[in-house]
Amino acid sequence: MLPELPFLSETSHTVKMLAIIQQWEGVSGSYTDNTVKYVFLLFSKAGLEMVIFYLLSQKRYTFFMNVCSLSIILADLVLASLMATVWFLGADQSFAPCFLLANASAAYGKLPLPMMCLGLLDYSLGNICLSKHRAFWKTLWNVFLTFLTWLLAVWFSFGSPDTKLMNLSCGTTIKALVCEVEESTLMSYFIAGLFTAILLIMLPFWSQIPQWVKEAERLCEAREEQESMRSDLLFTLTSCTETKSDAENYLEDVIQHRPPLWISLILGFATFWMPFLAVYLGCLILGFGLPAYISVNLLWFECTNSLLVGVVFWIKSRTLGSHTHLPENVCLWSVYWHLSKGTQQKQLPVLSPLKEKINIFYYV
Repeated sequence: MLPELPFLSETSHTVKMLAIIQQWEGVSGSYTDNTVKYVFLLFSKAGLEMVIFYLLSQKRYTFFMNVCSLSIILADLVLASLMATVWFLGADQSFAPCFLLANASAAYGKLPLPMMCLGLLDYSLGNICLSKHRAFWKTLWNVFLTFLTWLLAVWFSFGSPDTKLMNLSCGTTIKALVCEVEESTLMSYFIAGLFTAILLIMLPFWSQIPQWVKEAERLCEAREEQESMRSDLLFTLTSCTETKSDAENYLEDVIQHRPPLWISLILGFATFWMPFLAVYLGCLILGFGLPAYISVNLLWFECTNSLLVGVVFWIKSRTLGSHTHLPENVCLWSVYWHLSKGTQQKQLPVLSPLKEKINIFYYV
């Protein structure tokens, strides 16, 4: 006989929740096996992560965090394939899904903290590591560290969660077989704390944020134009009198109202990631808890990666400026560095075929 549902305890690191494996309705006599729904959910997560990986990840495997992002997709595919195998074989469909989900939630819940620490250390020591080792050996070292992190997470979580099936009754009509899975409170505290901190920091500058965002977009467009001119060997030529007066007046206005560097970098992070943080926090407030094997996903990982890159960029930019070894990331740190320092223009005289005096202006 299966045990009754016990009291779900909460620790400092995890919150217990229930995964419904099988369900019966007494009135209609219907029976539902939810294993196929978990298979669909896991494959959907892996598919979405592949899209995110294609759009957001830098694919520079000399950095530890980029190797970890790929490993999360592979781990999700392995878990989804194991669940699909259990469902297809139909062998002991009550215990095997519970065993996989419980151990997977425990393993995923142990990943965020060591990955963040190793990623921060890798970005901090990146210049030293890249100067002493070739890119191939650095990539191989990151693969080894990532594999070791996953191995330790699986090792210390295997057997620790309760994989027993339990009876859950809702009145006399609905009965279900459930098992415990873990929700990582570290994820919840991290996102809630990060969202609140950004909101409080940016609140005093609320009226100036639209102007700063508009200027950052202008700098980004200018940089794209400059890169296009480099690659295609095209030059945009403007008359000297017209451009000089407009650019100098606009430059003077930007310099008077430019944000401090740390505010500018926070703005760069918030512009891209605040919607994601707001949606996740809204789910937490409304009580939509997620097990760790769902909440630890590539979108959260890229958000954390941007935060780590931003912190290290802020520290190193004091001495190196915007020329650091760090990956550019989706937050465009160098653009927001120039937003804080002010734009500078270089006037280079060029003779046109029509023998007219013209000037080229570059935004740096």
